[in-house]
Amino acid sequence: MQIDLSGRRAVVTGSSQGIGLAIATGLARAGAAVVLTGRDAAALDAAAGGVDGDVTTVAGDLATDEGTAALLDAVPQVDVLVNNLGIFGARPALEISDDEWRRYFEVNVLTAVRLTRSYLPGMRERGWGRVQYLASDSAVAIPAEMIHYGMTKTALLAVSRGFAKEAAGSGVTVNSVIAGPTHTGGVEEFVRSLVGDDLPWDDAQREFMRRHRPQSLLQRLIEPEEIAHLCVYLASPLASATTGGALRVDGGYVDAILP
Repeated sequence: MQIDLSGRRAVVTGSSQGIGLAIATGLARAGAAVVLTGRDAAALDAAAGGVDGDVTTVAGDLATDEGTAALLDAVPQVDVLVNNLGIFGARPALEISDDEWRRYFEVNVLTAVRLTRSYLPGMRERGWGRVQYLASDSAVAIPAEMIHYGMTKTALLAVSRGFAKEAAGSGVTVNSVIAGPTHTGGVEEFVRSLVGDDLPWDDAQREFMRRHRPQSLLQRLIEPEEIAHLCVYLASPLASATTGGALRVDGGYVDAILP
């Protein structure tokens, strides 16, 4: 299967590390000109140095009007938009404040809505485009320890389906990707917060999966590159008939035939 994204420009939000950086690396490897975004300019520069290809960076907080404006000024049009930016963390359900509910919604959902609203019209006019939303198994199997996070990922499934209808017949596809528990630096910290610091990492990972994610069929954390493979495919011309979907790369975590 040959994926060629030469001549296409892609923005991947939250791409200084983890899944976002893996997606950006995969898109660049396929020939796309890639824009990395994040709040830390130094971290973005370091990340860009490890990506082969046409890579630029735009630093700013996309949860703010100023950060969004900086990105749109620097990159007024794109062919591929991957809405990966997100925050997560454990919190007892009854202790989540109104401000925290709002913060999670604004960062995880509204940033993606704003960028889609900004970039989708140009994609439609040009007759080609790809919009993706990084959702999660938590969108379908809401975790008791972070229902505010799960709520935002459920919202992204609705947002994705709705914008896919807005793009109907235009040559633009819109999809969400349901990622399962993935091995990133942030997740390592999360795992440690739940199972402790005294176990070697491999043992800690297995213990986390056994206690907190027992329905995973992989029985291990997914590597970021495994998520990226699906995202690169969805960004390609080969995925022209896939739109309005919620596609799972979750290691069999969600115990259902459909999302």
